[in-house]
Amino acid sequence: MASPGGTSSGSSLLQTSGSEEDLQALMDQKRQKRMISNRESARRSRMRKQKHLDDLTAQVNQLRKENSRILTSLTLTTQHHSAVEAENSVLRTRMVELGNRLQSLSEILHCLNGNTTITSGLFCDGPQVNNSFSNPWNLMYMNQQPIMASVGNMFLY
Repeated sequence: MASPGGTSSGSSLLQTSGSEEDLQALMDQKRQKRMISNRESARRSRMRKQKHLDDLTAQVNQLRKENSRILTSLTLTTQHHSAVEAENSVLRTRMVELGNRLQSLSEILHCLNGNTTITSGLFCDGPQVNNSFSNPWNLMYMNQQPIMASVGNMFLY
């Protein structure tokens, strides 16, 4: 019943099925290796993504601190600027007041010195003031009596 061809065909089938099994095992091994490689690649990708996220979070925190520092500095600078502006305004007003006083005193001196024209274009129309009144040291000679004060009288006023 058994033919030599059948036996040979059976052994050939065993050889073919053995090489198919080897081929299947090799393919399974390659698939397994590829899966492991893909898992490692995915793990590295997740690690890179997490590191990038951590770096961005650190950068956000650092920029927030810097922003806060700059805002504080800006607030202080604005306050200082406002204070300097207020001081400048006061000084400008004081300068105008002192300029007006200087001009008035200058005009009074011109009148007292006998000039008929004042720098503002006005004339000294009134009688000229006696020079003895304009000099406070000359007032002492008008009464010709020295002013005396005792220590006891000094505390009465």
